Amino acid sequence: RISKEVRVEIVEHCVFLYAVQGIMQHGESIESRIIGLVECSGEYAIFMYTHRRMAIIPEDVSLQEIVPVSEDLIIEEVFQESHVIGSDTTVKIISRDVDLELQLPFGSQAKIFLQEANKACEELLKQAVSGGFPPQFLWLSKYKQKKGFQLHRSLRMEHANCPSSSSSQKGDSDLLAIKHGGKERDSCMYEDGCDPTPGKYSSALETCSDTSTSCSAHPPATKPEKMKPDITDDKIRKADILPTSKAQILTMPQFGLRDNLIKSELLKQEEKYTYIRNYRIFAGTYNVNGKSPKEDLRPWLSSDSEPPDIYCVGFQEIDLSKETFLFNETPREEEWFIAVSESLHPSAAYAKIKLVRLVGMMLMLLVKKEHAAYVTEVEVETVGTGIMGRMGNKGGVSIRFQFHNTTLCIVNSHLAAHTEECDRRNQDYKDICTRMRFIQSTLPLTSLTIMKHDMIIWLGDLNYRICHPDVEVIKKLIALKDYQKLFKYDQLSKHMEESGVFQGFMEGPINFQPTYKYDIGSDNWDTSEKCRVPAWCDRILWKGSNIKQLEYRSHMALKISDHKPVSAIFLAGIKVVNEELFKKTYENIVRHLDRMENDSIPSVSLSKTEFHFENVKFMQLQVQTLTIANTGLVPCQFEFITKLDEPSYCKPWFSATPNKGILSEGERVEIELEVYVNKFTALSLNMGTDRIDDILILHLQRGKDYFVAICGNYLPSCFGSSLQALCYMKEPIREVKPERIEELERMVKENRSFDIFANEEPLEIPKELWMLVDHLHRNASLQDDLFQQPGLKSEFEEIRDCLDTGIPDFLPGSNHSVTEALLLFLDALPEPVIPYKFYKNCLESSCNYILSKQVVAMLPQVHKNVFNYLMAFLHDLLKNALHNNLDVPTLASIFGTL
Repeated sequence: RISKEVRVEIVEHCVFLYAVQGIMQHGESIESRIIGLVECSGEYAIFMYTHRRMAIIPEDVSLQEIVPVSEDLIIEEVFQESHVIGSDTTVKIISRDVDLELQLPFGSQAKIFLQEANKACEELLKQAVSGGFPPQFLWLSKYKQKKGFQLHRSLRMEHANCPSSSSSQKGDSDLLAIKHGGKERDSCMYEDGCDPTPGKYSSALETCSDTSTSCSAHPPATKPEKMKPDITDDKIRKADILPTSKAQILTMPQFGLRDNLIKSELLKQEEKYTYIRNYRIFAGTYNVNGKSPKEDLRPWLSSDSEPPDIYCVGFQEIDLSKETFLFNETPREEEWFIAVSESLHPSAAYAKIKLVRLVGMMLMLLVKKEHAAYVTEVEVETVGTGIMGRMGNKGGVSIRFQFHNTTLCIVNSHLAAHTEECDRRNQDYKDICTRMRFIQSTLPLTSLTIMKHDMIIWLGDLNYRICHPDVEVIKKLIALKDYQKLFKYDQLSKHMEESGVFQGFMEGPINFQPTYKYDIGSDNWDTSEKCRVPAWCDRILWKGSNIKQLEYRSHMALKISDHKPVSAIFLAGIKVVNEELFKKTYENIVRHLDRMENDSIPSVSLSKTEFHFENVKFMQLQVQTLTIANTGLVPCQFEFITKLDEPSYCKPWFSATPNKGILSEGERVEIELEVYVNKFTALSLNMGTDRIDDILILHLQRGKDYFVAICGNYLPSCFGSSLQALCYMKEPIREVKPERIEELERMVKENRSFDIFANEEPLEIPKELWMLVDHLHRNASLQDDLFQQPGLKSEFEEIRDCLDTGIPDFLPGSNHSVTEALLLFLDALPEPVIPYKFYKNCLESSCNYILSKQVVAMLPQVHKNVFNYLMAFLHDLLKNALHNNLDVPTLASIFGTL
């Protein structure tokens, strides 16, 4: 967590646009940097910071250098002679005397940062073309004087007369509030027809800045230039090296009407210029139970005579240690990657496209080397569905990519365990589908969901069990190999029909025995004290057209785990582009657009212009649908635009999906309008400084604007309320007058005295907190995996309503749901139990018990009461650690973030 005060100075004077964490190499040493793009009065600069590993306070981060975005600045992506497809992005930042080389991590964060940086360069070029004044960067002198580092020449020349420009003293910087990205990166593909070479950087930007003109003069590339094979060995560690062109300038994706209309029409007419070619895809899943790879994996990965074109290999539980659970770091990642590399089919050489991991879940994508040049638009995402939706012990990891002209999404998931937790597994699946979103390179502010792909392969330890009361009957059916009869008791097949999970997915016939649970090192069923019932936990499903399953099997030869690995072979019909037909189709579309362009003004009709969201509750999504229909004679591009002096097109508790798009003549689109109040927006609604009330502006390019009214009411909740205000509410918050809630919260925020309530005796701690802790103290001290297994959303909503209304007078739901409600209550506090202003004191005192007690003694009375109450509760839980599997590091990591 990065505290609020650390971003004050930059936020007061400038706009902090975007940041990413990267690596800078100095000789043989490698150092981490936080690279931020800052804007002030139309001028831009790149701020580079050194930082400690766990940056929390300003002293943890130091401003090392500033690179002004001046006319001579070039930002370019560099491909080495030995470039691994899917590896991190190497970027050079070059000006008259700046020559920096950075490695940025794979994924959308790095991509958006680079796009924002290039947008800044583009703005500078536009100013120069229009005859504007060159940037002076006077605002940077403040940081130079305060921090005392050497300025780059491009800035020094413009401050030649500044007497303080020679200072070389070092000091601490302001800490920028950023999100640290994962190990992700995406390759930059050029599809706008602009020449991405250093010598043509300026002209490319100028040409592409007006997408309605010259950028459409030539057809965009449908794929990158084919890379030459450079096969040196049949092992992936040598075969994944592919040469590419060097020093390609990053270009900005465009959202111009003409370009996007062309792309839209090309998609609709895809059948005219593509044909189907079949490729073999291997999909495999293996829960390795925290073990190292001590067995040959070839019986699993290379059991077929014909080598696959694509490998999708998923693992679960590659590391079960507490360190991996808490910090997401493990040496097992490399161990299992090497094991897979050495076990691929010997008849082909493969290139690694991407590897993604979240705690124990890992997914690898590898393709035959000759196919690697046709893999584009690679993105990865992860979703943790553990406690509070954060912990990654359960959840999913995914890789999406385009192969030739077909989009594919591979998902590896590990869902909730235990026979009785079917509802939790179903919720995990739905959470992964909802939260797994990929940033599109062509539309950086929009995202793709899993289901918006031509083909989807979903594999993993889905943990659905076999429901039969008699385990001996199950084992007898397995011995008889009567899998068809046994399958009738399979939870997954039942819930696919009844609960709406994995809708549209298919699974091949299961003609192998259950893959869980075995005694390690054998093929014997579990003989431990728990004696788990055999189950088909490990599954592979698929969705899409032009794909069929050829094989579906388990591999009994591998015995290091209590699971057996599973694999499937698919024959996928991939859409391949015929270049000649593509060019012809493209030219026809351009000619048609030329004829239509000035024929008519675009117009649309809206299904409704007023939407009412009634009784909005904390963390309970409400969705309504707006239908936009193109009623004009020409295609139109729509977008919800920002209002004057507002940072976004909508208020933070609202979103529209999609918020921009293109409609052909007669086409319509459904926009999901979502209202969702979380910890960031609850306080302002409780205080009355915000309302469920907003006006959206729907703008048509070359057309008029439409206005959509959003209104509703929010039901106050103890979640998102301050500790002090809750202590002055003796009755449930829904029974308190709104005026009193607003007054109490304003007094807390303004740090005013509560003297006007001198006749009222406040509670020592909020009653809601007492109810949650007291319930857990009485009912959950011996609960297995307490604070490590999430609850159910439906039960959390019942618990929230009980706390807010006082009805019923006992807390409903399971212990895990009450536990999660407690954590969410603490997480939603506007000011944490340890207030932000004490964070520095806490860090300075963390190794000294006496000093730590002094910090606690300085806390405001209510915060001190709550802290002591929670510590007493946690001490009590640790007395039963043998039963609830809790320890000090686990509790410290969970509550320390709150």
